[in-house]
Amino acid sequence: MHSYTIAELIDGLKQKKFTSVELTQAYLDRIKTLDPKINSFITTLNEQALEQARASDERRQKQQLLNPLDGIPIAQKDNFCTQGIKTSCGSKMLDNFIAPYDATIVTRFKNAGAVLLGKTNMDEFAMGSSNENSYYGAVKNPWDLTRVPGGSSGGSAAAVAARLTPASTGTDTGGSIRQPAALCGISGIKPTYGRVSRYGMVAFASSLDQGGPFAVSAEDLALLLNVMSGFDDKDSTSAPREVPDHTQTLSQNLQGVRIGLPKEYFEGLDKNMAAVIEEAIKVYENLGAKIVSISLPNSHLSVPAYYVVAPAECSSNLARYDGVRYGYRCEKPIDLEDLYCRSRGEAFGSEVKRRIMIGTYVLSSGYYDAYYIKAQKIRHLISEDFRQAFTKADIILGPTTPTPAFKIGEKANDLIAMYLSDIYTVAINLAGLPGLSIPMGFINELPVGLQLISNYFAESLLLNVAHQYQQHTNWHRQQPKL
Repeated sequence: MHSYTIAELIDGLKQKKFTSVELTQAYLDRIKTLDPKINSFITTLNEQALEQARASDERRQKQQLLNPLDGIPIAQKDNFCTQGIKTSCGSKMLDNFIAPYDATIVTRFKNAGAVLLGKTNMDEFAMGSSNENSYYGAVKNPWDLTRVPGGSSGGSAAAVAARLTPASTGTDTGGSIRQPAALCGISGIKPTYGRVSRYGMVAFASSLDQGGPFAVSAEDLALLLNVMSGFDDKDSTSAPREVPDHTQTLSQNLQGVRIGLPKEYFEGLDKNMAAVIEEAIKVYENLGAKIVSISLPNSHLSVPAYYVVAPAECSSNLARYDGVRYGYRCEKPIDLEDLYCRSRGEAFGSEVKRRIMIGTYVLSSGYYDAYYIKAQKIRHLISEDFRQAFTKADIILGPTTPTPAFKIGEKANDLIAMYLSDIYTVAINLAGLPGLSIPMGFINELPVGLQLISNYFAESLLLNVAHQYQQHTNWHRQQPKL
């Protein structure tokens, strides 16, 4: 069962090949057996999951299913609030935090009848590109346990890659869905900013954060996105846009679809990565897509702009963790200042502290104009580049990452190299565009991802273009030998 896609699991439940209880138990058994090697889960919900599965089986018997995903197991990234369950954000700061309410995404999956297996490991407060920054230890890549799964949603991606769950949620602030999807050989989509509610998603950088799903295939992503998407009056940044059924357009042919190749993404590209991506381009040419050359001239400024904007918003958002209202509190504080300083100093990890300090600096008097305002101006230029590009292309294609997964610890002392892992992903967040990563092959037996980007709210086209590729390749079907 664990080798099936969500679409195949839905059919299996419908054909009564297995029950939701049997399916859920199979995944819980895999988690118990395999996850000690991978460390992808922080919390596993055995009893609750089986209870939800039993309820789904009862609904099926009465022909009262809530949604196609009714009875399908999923995992939630541990920065989505889940009522009565620990929501840690991978941090010592929230190790004792039991969320008093559900995030909108959690509510929507609950209302669809999905079964919650547990909460997945992540870089602390979603800050990282390797999932080495978790209070609960590094997540391992199922393809090579000595390598990183990518971050910050590394636990969610590794769990799907290892087939410990057929689906999981993640958040993408600068590539944190697409990059781990690429490094773990699975599919993951970051929707348009505002497409998915951020209510109950613990904030890192509020103008960049966006929730999205991981799964084996683009078809599965369409099923998940149908449930996750939609306007939410609890989120002031939620877009009041109607959500189409993304599964309805998956089978459309790609005749005449214009796929743009940004010259900047291919300059200095690793020769092995270039060879793999050339094969992907040939598949699209054979499917009738029209390949066009485009330019994103300010793309080289995306990483420095991102690492001003994101830390600035992070320093503001993380000011609420003061040891007073909830979360970690130091022992025997001398006074209020000591309480603040020691609670934050003891509970935040080094990467979070670094970003808080950078953010506070760029927002401080005398530096706000020099750094933060300038970064916002660059952000506007990057958005304009994409606007111009989409007059010539319907989809933009490129690599998701510069290389396959690197060794755990390899970039721990080279922060610039670590941050450059996101060189192809951060611009999409700055512009608020949707993007996805799907598997496109292997380099030295490690998976690499193909990134596709579309115009605002064109997720259906994005998923259609990804699905057609997967109908003519089988990279997404490959599994690590654990």
